[in-house]
Amino acid sequence: MESVKTGKRFEDEGWTLDAPGESDPSLIRAIYENKQLEVKDNSLGIYKFSDWLPIRKTLEGSSAPATYKSEGLAKYLGLNNLYITFSGYWPEKGANFRTCSFKETEAYAVSGRLNSTDQVLVVASAGNTARAFARVCSDNNIPLLLSVPEDNLSALWFDEPIKDNVRLIATKSGSDYFDAIHLSNLACALDGFVAEGGAKNVARRDGMGTTVLSAVSEIGQIPDYYFQAVGSGTGAIAAWEANLRFIEDGRYGQNKMKLMVSQNAPFLPIHDAWKADSRAMLPLEDELARKQVEEIDAKVLSNRKPPYPIAGGLFDAMKDAGGDVLVASNEEALEAAKLFLETEGNDIHPAAAVAVATLVKQAQEGKLDKDACIMLNITGGGEERIKREKEVIYLKPSHVFDIDPDMETVREVLEKLF
Repeated sequence: MESVKTGKRFEDEGWTLDAPGESDPSLIRAIYENKQLEVKDNSLGIYKFSDWLPIRKTLEGSSAPATYKSEGLAKYLGLNNLYITFSGYWPEKGANFRTCSFKETEAYAVSGRLNSTDQVLVVASAGNTARAFARVCSDNNIPLLLSVPEDNLSALWFDEPIKDNVRLIATKSGSDYFDAIHLSNLACALDGFVAEGGAKNVARRDGMGTTVLSAVSEIGQIPDYYFQAVGSGTGAIAAWEANLRFIEDGRYGQNKMKLMVSQNAPFLPIHDAWKADSRAMLPLEDELARKQVEEIDAKVLSNRKPPYPIAGGLFDAMKDAGGDVLVASNEEALEAAKLFLETEGNDIHPAAAVAVATLVKQAQEGKLDKDACIMLNITGGGEERIKREKEVIYLKPSHVFDIDPDMETVREVLEKLF
């Protein structure tokens, strides 16, 4: 392991989330023995990229992201080298994400890093991450506590029942992802519960980074541009880190992909900080933030405290790689989702549609060279299709908490659940 801020190296104690002995906030990075990526057999799912995953074991049921060269959307936009990396349900392309979200890449990597199941893993989520972890932990008998805003519970659908080792708690209607994180932090203060760690967990980032491992190994070079919608920006940080590993690998070029990340208006905290050239997030009142989150269609992009300022976070990634923070409205994203369905042939999630909308705008405004190699990260899709093909059921919360619950209530509820 290595501290991004100081460059100091240290051993992973099993679940290290911070550099030991350092007071300044910094992400830590996994250092792998294999400097060159050897992609293994497709039957291993995401673990075909195990050379660059910090795992102790492999689990059943994973799928790797699928990368293919676009024809329909590329022709529509006049782009000659547009590649789509798809993480969702699209069996014909080799993508078999049962929860239809690239959050499965995190869940399989993080759960593969766990060295014991004596403690309950705690995950806060705006929706897709919870669905992915629930599926993976249920299938592999890993104790899990999920914390999700009540207004986002429609995201907790499954094609098969979830076992009792997975429990769901929620923050009441009108709350947002930030409130769910606060509730999860209270749970983590109790004995027997361990924080998944979010962006600080190297397994989460390197799991997400498999989208870039898929793209580069398929294309044969590091792309010029990387398009993705962001809530926390962890996926873009992961893309940057994977890019740096490929430069060290030496076989795919020496360039850094420009990070073209996007947000769903009117909720634009990362956009506003970036445009102000501010490492610090700008002040945002709780009530205004909750109101803006209510208005956006892409609820998963609603992180109020993203890993943007931290050393090795999104601010550093974008300063190093170049790029921009782009914006799409609900209407533009809706149009982009229709366009993707028409030109490529599958439905996509609202967050992915935000990324497509910004790619469309950049192309139509002539801001992209038509021969540039572009990676479009479709972070979720095929949900409408899977719901047509399979019957789905919803996970119900065991308890709905007030927005700011007291510790004793949390303790009493969780003692009954586990």
